[in-house]
Amino acid sequence: MSAIAAAVLMNPRVSARRPLIVVGITDPQTSLILRSRIRALRAAGFRVVLVSGPGPLLDSFATEEGVEAAAVPMKRRIAPLADLISLARLWLLLRRLKPDMTEFGTPKAGLLGSVAGFLARVPVRVYLLRGLRLETARGVQRRILLAAERLAARCSHIVLCNSRSLLEEAASLGIAPRRKLMLAGEGSSCGVDTERFAPGPDEKEGDLRQKLGIAPDAPVVGFVGRLTRDKGVPELIEAFRGLLETMPDARLLLVGWFDESEDALDDALRREIANHPAIVCTGFVRETAPWYRVMDVMVLPTWREGLPNAVLEAASSGVPVITTLATGSRDAVVPEVTGLLVPPGHPEAILEAMLMLLRDEPRRRQMGRAARQWVIEHFAQERVLESLVVLYSDLLQMEEMLLAADSVPAARESI
Repeated sequence: MSAIAAAVLMNPRVSARRPLIVVGITDPQTSLILRSRIRALRAAGFRVVLVSGPGPLLDSFATEEGVEAAAVPMKRRIAPLADLISLARLWLLLRRLKPDMTEFGTPKAGLLGSVAGFLARVPVRVYLLRGLRLETARGVQRRILLAAERLAARCSHIVLCNSRSLLEEAASLGIAPRRKLMLAGEGSSCGVDTERFAPGPDEKEGDLRQKLGIAPDAPVVGFVGRLTRDKGVPELIEAFRGLLETMPDARLLLVGWFDESEDALDDALRREIANHPAIVCTGFVRETAPWYRVMDVMVLPTWREGLPNAVLEAASSGVPVITTLATGSRDAVVPEVTGLLVPPGHPEAILEAMLMLLRDEPRRRQMGRAARQWVIEHFAQERVLESLVVLYSDLLQMEEMLLAADSVPAARESI
């Protein structure tokens, strides 16, 4: 029996029957990073229903993981009429399912699902705060997003934050009272599979470099994630242009896709990425583990995060990371030990950090070893998911108190 299952089965509230948890996301593509989280909940005795927008990925994921799926169309952008329809559908779904607990995350599902859960009087309601989109918004849009975050938090019993700095930022913005803000373990939504994300090189990496047309001794800077402005891709491209002036054989490996979101890249930058002879852009990749082993350094010049999975995965793979001092990302690196931190929006700082590490192979290797050890100690998947399941087990025990007071005791700010 796993430690996760044992921790939950000791709880009589959970072991008496299979409690039903509804996990809600906006887009089925997010399900790919929920796989281990949902498996842990199922292993611990929960019955799981996954709710997201429709699509073949939702159906295939539900089949592969043995969970129930419910498709509720949700638009990622603000769409008042469509949002009201989605809210009504979510409310009807929750009224029919009568779950013991809901966990809604991602901006639109987090808002609509939290409100629907409140209206349906779900006994335990969790808003999973993965990041704050409002951090890169301005003016009226920022005020609307802040109001939406506060409403989602108000309709939930707890706001589960992905990182310590995200929790502090949510508190400073008044998104929720501090007593509602929680951190499971040291953060992260699912932790890292440290066996899957492990250092190379190996034969597969050699084959992959050869397949990509990258010379064995070429310096490779990597990036993993959505190709958007908020991820700092424009600054990364500008910094890479500067890197080529000093290291003309360097290559930029972009493991990601052009996301059609509000912070989408402009057409000129997309064309540059697609046509640049020193840039390799993979498009969407389901299995990212082999790609980290091609990299000498990974760069995530993001403007906002919850706690970036890609940074932790790179670290577990023994790759030093350059990322920013933005919320969430600064929690994913130990400065000067596992990687380097730079201010967001400064291509010259990214370039300086890249040159510093690419010119110093012993330092890179030392950082890579330290990064992997740090992830194993703090963010190994079993450790993170055990903290999550124990927290949810405890919340189920508090069901009557939550329904009565619609809050969580101030003493339980962190588990």
